[in-house]
Amino acid sequence: MTRPLPRAVHPAAWWGWAVGLAVAVSTTTNPLLLLLALAVTSLVVAARRGSSPWARAFRLYLWLGMAIVAVRLVLHVLVGLKVGSTLLLPLPEARLPSWAAGIQLGGDVYLEGLLGAALLGLRLAVIIACIGAANALANPKRLLRSLPSALHEVGAAVVVSVSVAPQLAESVQRVRRARQLRGDGGRGLRAVRRIALPVLEDTLERSLLLAAAMDSRGYGRSGAAPERERRLTGAVVLVGLLACAIGLYGVLDATTPALLGTPTLVVGLALSALGLWLGGRHVRTTTYRPDPWRGAEWLTLGSGVLAAAATTVVARTAPDALAMPLDPLGVPALPLVAVAGLLVAALPAVLTPEPPRPAPRVVVRGAVGVAA
Repeated sequence: MTRPLPRAVHPAAWWGWAVGLAVAVSTTTNPLLLLLALAVTSLVVAARRGSSPWARAFRLYLWLGMAIVAVRLVLHVLVGLKVGSTLLLPLPEARLPSWAAGIQLGGDVYLEGLLGAALLGLRLAVIIACIGAANALANPKRLLRSLPSALHEVGAAVVVSVSVAPQLAESVQRVRRARQLRGDGGRGLRAVRRIALPVLEDTLERSLLLAAAMDSRGYGRSGAAPERERRLTGAVVLVGLLACAIGLYGVLDATTPALLGTPTLVVGLALSALGLWLGGRHVRTTTYRPDPWRGAEWLTLGSGVLAAAATTVVARTAPDALAMPLDPLGVPALPLVAVAGLLVAALPAVLTPEPPRPAPRVVVRGAVGVAA
């Protein structure tokens, strides 16, 4: 069996895969499933990220997730509602007035409450890691080319904002390399103060240059449309987005009526697509060498959808398996359906084409080319 030639997978497929994983993670506080989802995300990023600047930004999202977990634990100790029976840390409690009911300043820290706060922070950290994986795997500039014509105005702003984090990672490396070449290899807080301002300045400058280059090429410009048609398009899109939000809530919440679930979501998607078509009729754009959508893209998108569908099925059939037992404290369950869905989400790491690697630089010395 011949291996597929290296090529970049469609960025929309990576975003669909990442959103599916994020939806799957958002339904659970089971630490086994959360750590499995984080491992799957890291595996796919390590196997299929390219050599672009944004591909190196995934580590920043992991550090951000760790910071969120730490902040969540600190807030629980300081002002969180202390619950549980296993005492970990006895602390004095400050009495608050009656209008601050529900807020506990200080007080004894229990294992069950601290573990619950850590799991909530871990869930948010894994969701951020999923979004960071999409940023590391999908080229935001190529994603803009694939957007519908009606979204080019919003897409231009989104691409500039999304590219800030990858350019921040590249700027940190550039500034550190420049400091090392000057013999300034300090570390610690002093190095942070010296690096922060040049990094911020370089990142903002590169983002502004990207925005200017996109504007010079016509991104974000739309043709004139009648006032009545613009109002109709806006109303259709707004109703469609509201229906999508209600439908997603109905799908994720098993206690809602069935009519507010999948049927409402399908109607919302249809109205949103209609609004995009109406809004894109007056936008004239051309795409040079559009990105193909083939079997690898369907596999990537389908694996993320299956992961979300698996956890949704478990949430409706056995919701207790998706939660960490805290009262009383016990060992979390391992729902095989959710585990299988998350393992399916790891298939793009081995079944999609490898990203193209840049050609090695060649230093010409006289008439002889030497590979750098």
